[in-house]
Amino acid sequence: MYEIQLQDEKFKVVTAHNGTDTIEIIDKKKPDLLILDLLMPEKDGFEVLEYIHEKGYTFPVIVLTNLSLDIDMEKCKELGAVDFLLKSEMTTEGLVKKIYEYL
Repeated sequence: MYEIQLQDEKFKVVTAHNGTDTIEIIDKKKPDLLILDLLMPEKDGFEVLEYIHEKGYTFPVIVLTNLSLDIDMEKCKELGAVDFLLKSEMTTEGLVKKIYEYL
């Protein structure tokens, strides 16, 4: 759903199906911005954030997840995420506004 809407907004979208693929894409594509879920197979979103932090990448990372605990949000912020959004509270239009805010 998000992918189609973002493409309609003329964003170039690259998707990954797990954390390992996400890291590979990050290294190859050097994205302008990353929208990251925390619940992914192989490597979770926290591991991806740790990787980004360790490598010194500076692109903004928006976490978009179903995890709603404050401890999850705090950990993401500590690892450099610029925003932490709950899927249940985020519309596609709201996500597009957030993307423009960080680009």
